[in-house]
Amino acid sequence: MDTKLKDHLAQGKLLIADGATGTMLMAAGLPAGAAPELWNAERPEQVLKLYQAYLDAGSQIILTNTFGGSRIKLAKTGLAERTHELNLAAARLARQAAGEAAYVAGDIGPTGELMAPMGTLTYEQALEAFSEQARALAEGGVEAIWVETMSDLAEARAAVTAARQETNLPVFCSLSFGRKARTIMGVTPSQAALELWPLGLTAIGANCGEGLEMIPEVLAQMRQALPEATLIAKPNAGLPKLVDGKTVYDLEPAQFASRMSGFVEQGAQIIGSCCGSSPAYISALVKQLG
Repeated sequence: MDTKLKDHLAQGKLLIADGATGTMLMAAGLPAGAAPELWNAERPEQVLKLYQAYLDAGSQIILTNTFGGSRIKLAKTGLAERTHELNLAAARLARQAAGEAAYVAGDIGPTGELMAPMGTLTYEQALEAFSEQARALAEGGVEAIWVETMSDLAEARAAVTAARQETNLPVFCSLSFGRKARTIMGVTPSQAALELWPLGLTAIGANCGEGLEMIPEVLAQMRQALPEATLIAKPNAGLPKLVDGKTVYDLEPAQFASRMSGFVEQGAQIIGSCCGSSPAYISALVKQLG
């Protein structure tokens, strides 16, 4: 287990994460509809460049380019048989970029399938897919596993359990909440905290979601349910809107950083940004909190 990372958090120190990955790679030329994970093998220089940009901005923990890296998700673009290769490559690239300057978290996102009984994905199938991904990320040298953007408790449980069973690493879990502080599957922050924390999490909280308005309620509920928990806040750069046919988010870096400082005061210890952000948002965060 990475005691250095756990010690960092146990001392109450802030940990600044990174920002958006997919949209940044699309800006660098990733074709629409292509799996970002493919670039871990085919355009490693671009993935390294992205990692480095966040490190230069001040990120203390970067996530691997493996958000859609489960076999189930990769199968949608014909890449299922490259699951191990693409996850391993992402972790090794991130480890190469981070060196001794930052931690690397292996990113595990949702499969994109509905869990049974609403859908056809069984808990056992999800557990198997997440286990394969967690093993490859650990082999690549990550210091933590970060399960993110979850909305279904069963899927989150499968991912966290897989990471705990397959690795010795600290495991973070963040869910995506809407403006009423519920996930699209109706999960509340307190419910998520009480069900997932006992699985052996090191940190729990929110990422992505609908803007920043719900973050205070998410943090408050989780803190009340789990006074001892390390909390995460990694929201999008505000809310999306269409401008000249392009999706843009409504908070500029300085505005975003100003709002985030309030979440730190409320108890968030691991912070960063998600969709619509860039290294400029992390730079602004570092400046705001420095």
